[in-house]
Amino acid sequence: MNSYKTEGIVIKRRNLGEADKILTIFTKRYGKIQVKAPGIRKINSRRSPHVELLNYSAISLYYGKNLPILIEAKTIEPFSDIKSDLKKISSAYHICELVDNLCPDNQENWDVFMLLEETLSLIIITIDPEKIIRAFEIKILVQLGFLKPISVDENFNTISFIEQILEKKLKTRQVAFC
Repeated sequence: MNSYKTEGIVIKRRNLGEADKILTIFTKRYGKIQVKAPGIRKINSRRSPHVELLNYSAISLYYGKNLPILIEAKTIEPFSDIKSDLKKISSAYHICELVDNLCPDNQENWDVFMLLEETLSLIIITIDPEKIIRAFEIKILVQLGFLKPISVDENFNTISFIEQILEKKLKTRQVAFC
């Protein structure tokens, strides 16, 4: 069995079959990866709490036919303070959607990983995350090469710009700052 370990933040989860999930994890070493998590939806799954949305976890994987298969997970940082506040969790979902949509699969990007982790940590300690999210939107666009690293006008509409890049509407734009 060819296995490997990495650390990452779970940015998306979707159901597969009756007991499995496909996880989208933004990792330090591999960038955004899709991972099959067999049996994760079973009530007695010991890995399930470690791969909740927004969890920063150490994961062990092995190469499957199409996707890596999750074999072990341990939570490093659950970001639980975000999950108990509606404004903070909607902001965190928004940045996860941006990372998921803007970053290509299987392309290492240490800077984006650190930006994601730092932004989630800042959301925990802030009362009003709107300025942090705006800064995140601009920084990720600069790091991914969509914007030049010059000062952006305060009237610059990052959401519209991102939606033009993606050629679709963001799902979280309506709830980002409720």
